[in-house]
Parts: sequence; C-alpha cells; structure tokens
Amino acid sequence: MALNFVWLSFFLLSFIVACVRLVGGDDAVFPAMMASLFDNARSGFEISLGLAGVMSLWLGIMRVGERAGVVDMFARLVNPLLRHFFPGVPQGHPAQGAMMMNVSANLLGLDNAATPLGLNAMRELQSLNRQPDTATDAQIMFIVLNTAGLTLIPSSVIAIRQAVAVKQGLTGFNAADIFLPTLLATAASCLAGLLAVAWAQRINLFKPLVLASFGLTLAAMSALALWLHHAAPGRAAWLAAQAGSGVIVGLIVLFLACGALRRVSVYEAFVDGAKEGFGVAVQIIPYLIAILVAVGLFRASGCMQALMDALTRLFSHLGVDTAFVPALPVGLMKILSGAGARGLMIDVMNTYGVDSFQARLAAIIQGSTETTFYVLAVYFGSVNVRKTRHALACALFADFAGLGAAIGIAYLFR
Repeated sequence: MALNFVWLSFFLLSFIVACVRLVGGDDAVFPAMMASLFDNARSGFEISLGLAGVMSLWLGIMRVGERAGVVDMFARLVNPLLRHFFPGVPQGHPAQGAMMMNVSANLLGLDNAATPLGLNAMRELQSLNRQPDTATDAQIMFIVLNTAGLTLIPSSVIAIRQAVAVKQGLTGFNAADIFLPTLLATAASCLAGLLAVAWAQRINLFKPLVLASFGLTLAAMSALALWLHHAAPGRAAWLAAQAGSGVIVGLIVLFLACGALRRVSVYEAFVDGAKEGFGVAVQIIPYLIAILVAVGLFRASGCMQALMDALTRLFSHLGVDTAFVPALPVGLMKILSGAGARGLMIDVMNTYGVDSFQARLAAIIQGSTETTFYVLAVYFGSVNVRKTRHALACALFADFAGLGAAIGIAYLFR
C-alpha cells in the first residue's frame, strides 16, 4: 500500500511540476520526460538481465552451503548468545532452532531461505503466545533482529553494482568494496535495535557472555574507526576492497570444502542452485522497471533536483558536508520499500557513476537494513497478530541508527 502511494505520487507530482514549467516557458520538459521513460525502461531490463549470471553464481554457492550444513553450523554458534535475548522462550523449544536458522541465513545473505525460516519461527513463537492477537516480547525481538539484522555479505547489492559497472563500461571495478562498510553499518543498526528492545522489555543485559560480546564488538568497531581516521588517504578504500574480495572468496572456498568433507556432490548442488539465478533476475524486471521509470520521471521533471537543493540548503545551513544528500532518499525509501530503494540506488549510480562516493553510500545504505514495513506486515500477518506494541518504534530506531552509521562510515572509507 505504501509503495503504491509513493509510486503514484512520483507520476502525479512530476506531471504537475512539468505543467507548471511548461506554463513558465520551458517547452523541453515533456520531451525530456518522455525520453526518460523509455531510457529507464531499457536500463531496468538491461540491469536485470545483467544480474542473471552473478545471481546464478551466488545462488549456486549458497545451495552448496545449505547442503553442507554451514547455515546449521552458524545457528549453533550464535545460539549461546542470542538465547539471552529471548528469556520467554523455554530452553530446547523448537522456536529456538527456527530463530537461529533464520538469523544465520540472514547473516549469510540467504534471502530466499531466510523468509520461510522466519515465518516458521514466528509460528513456533506464536505457539507460546497466550494472547494470539498481541505480539509477545520474543516475537518483537525477533522482528527487530530481522529488520536490523547483521548481514555479512550484501550479495544482491554487490551483484547490482557489478551489473551497472559493466553497463557503464568500467573495467577492473571491485563491486565488493562495500563489504566492510556495510558490515559496520549493519552492526550498528543491529546493536541499536537490540538495545532499544532490551530497554523496552527490561531485559537484563548484564551477563558475562552478553557484555563480553558487546565489548568486543564495540572495541573492534572503535579500533577500526580510529585506524581509518588516521590512515593515509585511500588506505580505507584499499582495506574495504581487499576485505570484501577476500572474505567472499574465502567463504566460497569454505562452503565448497565443507560440502566435500560431508560428501555432498558440490557440482550438482551448485548447478541446482544456479538454475534459480535466471528466474530471480527475470522476476525483478517488472518491479525494477516500474521504479526506475517513476524515479526517472521524477528527476526529469525537476522534482528530484528541487528536493536535493532543499536538503542541501538545510544541511549547509547546519554546517554539514552535503556530499551524502543524493543518497539520503535511498535510506528513507528503504523503510517503506526494498524495491523502491533499489530503484533509487540504481538512479544514483546512473546519475553520479557507480564508482562515485554518492553511489557507494547508496549501496551501503541499501545493504545495511531490511524493509521495515514489509517485514512487520509479512511476519505478523502470517500469525494474525494485530497489536504489534513497540515493534515498529524499535525497528524505526534501528533503521535511523543504521542510516546515520552508514553515512558516517562511508565518509571514513571515502
């Protein structure tokens, strides 16, 4: 519903502004809007098809990881820590395993696997709910973990960056250089969400394992931020590029090695997963075209420039550097719609260049949080929960914390 309103608003506002400009003597506005419609429709199709190869590769590797038990291994590793955040769930209850599997799938970027695992976890948590129409504390914590969850590899964003780079004729472009900045931004979002829910639910966080985990995380992030602050120019970007490429290649090798050790037919598993790649790429074509033509029309009519000018004046008045402003709408749209934010991100890449600071920041924002309203609607709707209590407030707090962190971290890696 939210996306429908936003999408329609783009067209109506663009048309009204164009009419005003035409009355003012600008007779080139409507031809520019018409050209933008067709150019962005073609661009959406080309980018979607460009994703097919990368998505096939990634989904194939992920299928090997699933059959090799890597997701289950991650679930076992994080369970001792995360069970402290769900005191209302009895030890050994099926909901614990389902939640850990979902969190692990999100950590590995397994979107297709994470959603059904999450819905299963919500059903298990609902079995403990004494008021079926009202969200429990455990369900709220689980929802916020999903909306602000830690993501190790933003695979879809990396794939889009690579597709756009190919379209723009860039050679040697490292699309994975957003890995480390995105990891830090999503860690900040996740930490903010956990603290917000813990405060609202009066969860005692003063436990040795929890304190040690928080302390290590904050120490690592602070040390990295301090090093980046004093690092030589370009050193941060070099580190991000090396870390992104190294970790992704390392995980691929880990999945394959685990599969081989468990006697999984890794080649067949890879092919089985890769078959879905083309289908995923084709599936997003209509959604991507719909968003790109709307955003393109909004830009061609002059509305986007007017919005950017207003934001620039506001932040300039506050004495803030305004280089981040073009990427800001991506973060605001991400709360409402992942598809809408994806379209805005691609628009920033096409406008400023995929290797620009603005495009890199837009990619970091896109990869650092989930679509809050979509997750709340799907997860609570699956168990008919109508009273969500403090779930939305905590999720939005995590979203804005993640957005602020993404902007600050992008400057560190500039």
